[in-house]
Amino acid sequence: MTNSHSPQDTLPKRYSAFSQLLHWLTAITVLLAFVYGLGGPEDRVYLPARDFNRHLHETLGMLVILLTLVRVLWKAFDKAPRVAGLPRWMELASSSVQGLLYVLLLAVPLSAMVGAWLEGHAVVLLGGISLASPLAQSHALGVTVSNVHTLLGDAIMWLAGAHALAALYHHFLLRDGVLLTMLPQSLGRMLPGVKPL
Repeated sequence: MTNSHSPQDTLPKRYSAFSQLLHWLTAITVLLAFVYGLGGPEDRVYLPARDFNRHLHETLGMLVILLTLVRVLWKAFDKAPRVAGLPRWMELASSSVQGLLYVLLLAVPLSAMVGAWLEGHAVVLLGGISLASPLAQSHALGVTVSNVHTLLGDAIMWLAGAHALAALYHHFLLRDGVLLTMLPQSLGRMLPGVKPL
């Protein structure tokens, strides 16, 4: 007797609860880090009156790094769902966007740390935890890296926004269940548009 099940049948219908938790925690943390980003010239960023916001922003950046590393490790053990019937180009576009988001999730906070260190500033987390610079000071290079950090921060928000719009497009127009793969089943039942997975 032959096995009639395809590889698709062995894949889960949605991401695991832990994958969903990591995804939404990362999204919220990135959004908060962007909101609490200080921006502007160095003398404005490092005003004593802005210490709390800067420490919060730097703490959120470290949390993004930690969450991203956990997500990358977890992906090695977790099976990702695959929605049937998606055109190949959509699967490639989705994989490319997800890959670029992972790169930016690490590049954005790391570029902030390197820029601060090169400028001669410690990275200070909430609670007064100070990460002194392991790098030789090069102020001009630090300013350049900090400017790159700002551009990358804007880029990740635009890309994350496009990612979110694509998920809504899949749900409300294509009605293919892509969005539901990253939502708890109880929440998926409350959304109009597609029968819960």
